[in-house]
Amino acid sequence: MSGNASKETPAKPKGGKQRIHALDELRGFAVFCMVFYHGFYSIGYFFGWDWGIWLVNFFRPVEPLFAGLFILISGICSNLSHSNIERGAKLFFISYAVTVVTYFAVGSQSAIRFGILHMLSIAMMLFGVTAVVLRFVPLWVGIPLNVLLFLFTLSVSSGSVGIPYVWSLSLPAEWYQTDFLYPLGLHPKNFSSSDYFPLMPWLFLFFTGGFLGRLAAQKKFPKGMYKKHIGFFAVMGRHALLIYLVHQPVIFGLCQLMALLLPSR
Repeated sequence: MSGNASKETPAKPKGGKQRIHALDELRGFAVFCMVFYHGFYSIGYFFGWDWGIWLVNFFRPVEPLFAGLFILISGICSNLSHSNIERGAKLFFISYAVTVVTYFAVGSQSAIRFGILHMLSIAMMLFGVTAVVLRFVPLWVGIPLNVLLFLFTLSVSSGSVGIPYVWSLSLPAEWYQTDFLYPLGLHPKNFSSSDYFPLMPWLFLFFTGGFLGRLAAQKKFPKGMYKKHIGFFAVMGRHALLIYLVHQPVIFGLCQLMALLLPSR
C-alpha cells in the first residue's frame, strides 16, 4: 500500500507518533473472522439453514482465538490512549444500547447481555483507574501473572478454576444461582447471551495486552510492525467498532433476502 512516506520510513500520523500498522491489521483480521462467524451463526440459528449450523460448529473451536486476539490488541492499544476511563464509559453505554436493540430485535433469549463490547468497556475503565498503580509492576511480573490468571479462570463459566488439563477446583454451586453475577462468569444454567465474554477470564487477557502495550508506548515493538502490509485488514482494524455495530443488521438483511430467494432449506 503506497503513500507519501518512503518505503523505508513508515508513515507517521499527526503528533509525530508512529502508527503500529500491524496492530490495525491484526485487529482487522480478527474483525473479519468475527463477521463471518456471526454470519454463519445467524444463517444457522436464526434462519434455520443446516449448512450455517455446520459451519458454526466447524469454526467454533477457533472462535475464541480471534476474539482473544482482538481483546489482547485492545489491551495493547490502551497504552496508546490518554482517556481510557472516558473511552470505556462511552463504550459502556454503546454496549448496553446493543443489549436493548438485540433484546427487541431477536428476543430475550438471544439478546447480547454481556458481549465483547461490555467486557472491553469495563476493562478499559479498570485499566484507566489502576494505571497509576500498574506502572510500578514490572513487565516480567505483570505479563506472566495475567497469563496465569487467564488460564486459572478459563473455566469459571463451567463451574471451576484451575490450570486446564492439569488441575481444577470446583466452585460453590451457590455462586451460580444468582442473576446478577454473570458479568464475572457466574451465572445460572438458564442464562443466555448470544455473545458472551465475562470478565473472568477475558479481563486478564486484556491486562496482558496492557502490559505488552508498554513496549508499544516506548516504540520497542519490532520494526516490521510499523509498516503497512495488508491495507484491507488495516482499514477494518481502524473502524472495528463501527463494523461491529453495523455488521449484524447487514447480515440479517442479507439473510432475509436469501430467505426470499432461496425458501428451500
